[in-house]
Amino acid sequence: MDAVHVLHFLFGIFGNATGLFLFLAPMVTFRRIIRNKSTEQFSGIPYNMTLLNCLLSAWYGLPFVSPNNMLVYSLNGTGAVLETVYVVIFLIFAPKKAKAKMLSLLLVLVSVFATVALVSVLALHGEKRKLFCGCAATVFSICMYASPLSVMRLVIRTKSVEFMPFLLSLFVFLCGTSWFVFGLLGRDPFVAVPNGFGCGLGAVQLILYAIYRNSEASRTRREEQRKGAAVETGLEKPKQGNAEEAAHA
Repeated sequence: MDAVHVLHFLFGIFGNATGLFLFLAPMVTFRRIIRNKSTEQFSGIPYNMTLLNCLLSAWYGLPFVSPNNMLVYSLNGTGAVLETVYVVIFLIFAPKKAKAKMLSLLLVLVSVFATVALVSVLALHGEKRKLFCGCAATVFSICMYASPLSVMRLVIRTKSVEFMPFLLSLFVFLCGTSWFVFGLLGRDPFVAVPNGFGCGLGAVQLILYAIYRNSEASRTRREEQRKGAAVETGLEKPKQGNAEEAAHA
């Protein structure tokens, strides 16, 4: 096995590791959503788009579509399961208007995947099947990486990184970079192109985080969260005035 194949395999392993952390990173956000019983200003679009991307990428990586891509379908199959859990939790705690939009988007995305899968199995074979599934996976991988753009606008507008978790941004960058190199080494444009886009977008998110993480708005919000968590765990008592009000209520 030559050096290129070794590097190709190693970047695939690293891509799987960073990809798994990318899929697990939202657990912090969803713990907060469950605790507060509200989705607040978090956007559900990235989780829907990531679910579709995982489904299409896992389908592309299957042996009868794209041979020798076990690392692709194993990671994205795992990601599809995790993203399904996130979408369900988001739907449970989202307000009615946001829930209706999420359900509509979810139905569209599931229909897209079903269409791609059925067409590729029933109407296409060999290289045509690989080309069709690869193009579909590429388009929606780019859509997945672009889905946090609304959150980035929110960060710039509010000068706060509260709704753009650092770990998520970090692993978007690491995952995009590793799969971009994996695609280049394997000469697979359907892996390299969307992940190159993800690498760049992840870098922009990290730059925004560095700019705004110590802004006054971010510091104020972190202090509010710290005090709220302390009150919830009993480490900090409510202010006397609030206690008196509660006593007279």
